[in-house]
Amino acid sequence: MKVTKAEFIISAVGPNQYPEDALPEIALAGRSNVGKSSLINRMISRKNLARTSSTPGKTQHMNYYRINDTMYYVDFPGYGYAKVSKVQRAAWGKMVEKYLAERETLKLVLLVVDLRHPPTADDRMMHEWLKHYDIPMCVVATKADKIPKTRLPRHIKIVKETLGILPGESFIPFSSELGLGRDELWSLIESRIASGEQEEEQDKENRG
Repeated sequence: MKVTKAEFIISAVGPNQYPEDALPEIALAGRSNVGKSSLINRMISRKNLARTSSTPGKTQHMNYYRINDTMYYVDFPGYGYAKVSKVQRAAWGKMVEKYLAERETLKLVLLVVDLRHPPTADDRMMHEWLKHYDIPMCVVATKADKIPKTRLPRHIKIVKETLGILPGESFIPFSSELGLGRDELWSLIESRIASGEQEEEQDKENRG
């Protein structure tokens, strides 16, 4: 996709602040500091629209970014950051769970993991939760540029085996530094949005 317009819309803390224009939404889930903001910036070819930070846990709300006036990226609060209070983590968890379970405009969740390390217990839990509720998902393994090419296959194998990714399920190695995986991920996102529009048209015809 050629991105001609990208804008930060809102840091939402609950459903009453979510946009009401019914544009399709692509959500990003992942542990703190895994590179979600950098991924968004690479996808939209901007340096700093999505705020990146070396301080884990900085993204504390659901940040909405509108792209080409046709879709949103929704950046979830990062999970698994030990210095955030249990109360705060529980509040984030409830907000994210409610969004995932009820948000009709959600078309795809990008579960972002760090390719350099085996997925964490929180990564596995999120992956299992998304599969259980049959929510469309793609695992995006970031920081591929930090691994020598000769060792990439081994790291990919570890991530897939740890999460239990089956053949045919979406998995994309990604590098925000190099742009690796960007075109493949855009193709998947556009495909999911188009598929969702067809389903909505079919629903309208069935109701009519």
